[in-house]
Amino acid sequence: MENGGGGRGEEIKWRFEGENEKITTAGKITIRGILDILMSSLDSNDVRPKIPLGHGDPSAFPSFRTSHDAEDAIVDAVRSANFNSYSPTVGLLPARRCIAEYLSRDLPYELSPDDVFLTIGCTQAVEIALTVLARPGANILLPRPGFPYYEARASFNDLEYRHFDLLPDQGWEVDLDAVEALADENTVAMVIINPGNPCGNVFSYQHLKKVAETARRLGILVISDEVYAHLTFGSNPFVPMGVFGSIVPVLTLGSISKRWIVPGWRLGWIVMSDPNGVLKKTKVVSSCFSMVVKVDAV
Repeated sequence: MENGGGGRGEEIKWRFEGENEKITTAGKITIRGILDILMSSLDSNDVRPKIPLGHGDPSAFPSFRTSHDAEDAIVDAVRSANFNSYSPTVGLLPARRCIAEYLSRDLPYELSPDDVFLTIGCTQAVEIALTVLARPGANILLPRPGFPYYEARASFNDLEYRHFDLLPDQGWEVDLDAVEALADENTVAMVIINPGNPCGNVFSYQHLKKVAETARRLGILVISDEVYAHLTFGSNPFVPMGVFGSIVPVLTLGSISKRWIVPGWRLGWIVMSDPNGVLKKTKVVSSCFSMVVKVDAV
């Protein structure tokens, strides 16, 4: 057989190929892609030990381990044989209820289990949020510096992204003037990461309120990535963006990966922090449900 032919010596021109420019480009701007570029640039003859600064997995180190109670709960659930069946596409009701009750502790209103969509880690939460918001001509505002997966996913969804800067001299606060200058009639959302990744900053209550008021004036929603919730440094306590859900609708993204030191368990969520029901009226809720159903079917 020659050139992948049919055994008769002829060369067949195959009409498929594995290279997808969109996926390749998106892959290069992920955290892993950037780290791979840096590692490939190292001098292989340099024998000095290397200290990696790109770790996002605390469980890789023996000094960081989740509680035995959490491990025992997982073991008990597996041995019970009560959870071997297909689950609802939005996640098991007891799990969604627990997350709603847990997050409601820090909010001025009560979340319902119906406000919670379980995802395969926060990565899938990002995918669903950006896919739902993507439409021809739409754009989204992303922080710089930020978490590169947002750019990767936006590119994959043909969703234009525009960067607003975080201000180092002001504790890495959002440049709200830049947000207003960047937004236009096609802007659908802005992303904040709080506590910050990669800067480790924690936004104050006052600043988050200004973010909410700015987004409201622009008519856009806020996607609040709170994977590092309550893991704070400095004097600012963590305040969830959902506190300001009555000012502007918020999609809260989170997971158990960091605070509970179990990134491999792949449990995340999207929460509709929206007591006024704007996300339901604009069909963001129903689109999230449809997106979860499609992913589950695949």
